[in-house]
Amino acid sequence: MLLAEAAAGGTEHPIPSLVWVLPFAALLLCIAILPLIHKTEHWWHHNKNKLLVALALAVITLGYYFMRHNGTHVHDHWLGETLHHVGMDIHEHDGAFTTGEGLATAVGVLGNALMEYIPFISLLFSLYVISGGIGVRGDIPAHPLTNVIFLAIGGVLASLIGTTGASMLLIRPLLKTNSERKHVVHTVIFFIFIVSNIGGTLLPIGDPPLFLGYLKGVPFMWTLALWKEWATVIGLLLVVYYFWDSVAYKKETLPDIQRDETQVRKITIAGKVNFIFLAGVVFATGTLAPGKPFLGMEGGWEPFTFCREFVQLAFVFLSLYFTPGGLRKENNFNYVAILEVACLFIGIFICMQVPIEILNAKGPELGINSAWKFFWATGILSSCLDNAPTYVVFFETAKTLGGAVTVAGVAEPFLIAISLGSVFMGANTYIGNGPNFMVKSIAEHEGVKMPSFFGYMLYSGLILIPTFILVTLLFIC
Repeated sequence: MLLAEAAAGGTEHPIPSLVWVLPFAALLLCIAILPLIHKTEHWWHHNKNKLLVALALAVITLGYYFMRHNGTHVHDHWLGETLHHVGMDIHEHDGAFTTGEGLATAVGVLGNALMEYIPFISLLFSLYVISGGIGVRGDIPAHPLTNVIFLAIGGVLASLIGTTGASMLLIRPLLKTNSERKHVVHTVIFFIFIVSNIGGTLLPIGDPPLFLGYLKGVPFMWTLALWKEWATVIGLLLVVYYFWDSVAYKKETLPDIQRDETQVRKITIAGKVNFIFLAGVVFATGTLAPGKPFLGMEGGWEPFTFCREFVQLAFVFLSLYFTPGGLRKENNFNYVAILEVACLFIGIFICMQVPIEILNAKGPELGINSAWKFFWATGILSSCLDNAPTYVVFFETAKTLGGAVTVAGVAEPFLIAISLGSVFMGANTYIGNGPNFMVKSIAEHEGVKMPSFFGYMLYSGLILIPTFILVTLLFIC
């Protein structure tokens, strides 16, 4: 991570001008706006164009570091050793290194971004592919209680296999179950609220921002302490949904209800072997952190760099080999969604190095100095932009403020607020979290007329914002 602090020799590093935040801001605005403009919607749909934009803005950021006259202080001992071996101008000190001018600085920043990007995309890719090999078949009566059970199961699975994995696993069987009903839009919206976002609160693998926190030193099991907030919000949303769906069920026509009751197939699960591989990915993620003893045993074996990622990908290959033939095709599985994430986030991880460096130096001057301010600041930006980089920005800001009890250098009340804000409020818009648009697209493909961007925000404004105000009063203030 980049730090605007004194180098080993005592020379202060320059703080980047706000102008150099523009590539980061431009990339996030492209993600938010280009899919909504008719003239750019089709062009932006292709992942190669997303990658082109992301890399172009990343090159601008790296160009700034290439032209920088003073070095950059980077905390990454493995990367420092690598640059030293290839002859780069670096100076090591206390497990960190300071780059020299020009190429060494740009390479140091690029390498540092990749050291965070590779674990991030490896985990998402593993969960995405393996969960795509699990098929939930069947069609049961779509009573309100049935749908509540679907959503509740998804709210738990999201923390265990990620919001992306749980969304992919459950959205199609939920739509199949409700296929005889006409009033389905609210069900998909609550699915996005619960399964694609809030359900992923309890483990780092649940939602991308929490995994970035884990990569920055937050203990793997720390997020379990958020169970009270998770249970409160999930429980409240399920109650609201039950009454909403009960009213909607009464509006269904008699022929639709009769079809729903008679066209029944028992729920079955295919590809169960993939649950073993998902468990393997979770175990590897929690125990194979580079530089930390395996299973926390002092003096024991320490995983080598990218050992965790090699194991995750090994489980992916096992899944592809052992999953029954045709099951992924039956699930309409493809790699488009995960490639979209990979293309965009390589640019995000590089471009965000500048705002993070600025926040490290100027964070205390922003006036965000209490837990509720972190909750709403993180949440509002997570609604408008992507919640993963938003988490990182405020995580770094909070590190500059200190605190009596810290976790990974962040005061625990601040970390709780940042974690909840980024995960919970990613549900406020279609663009707040990766699975949101994916679920919308699948539902529309199945014939559900989903609300527009601002139509969706009307639902979230009426349902989620009051819920988050309650969370603030109960847990944050």
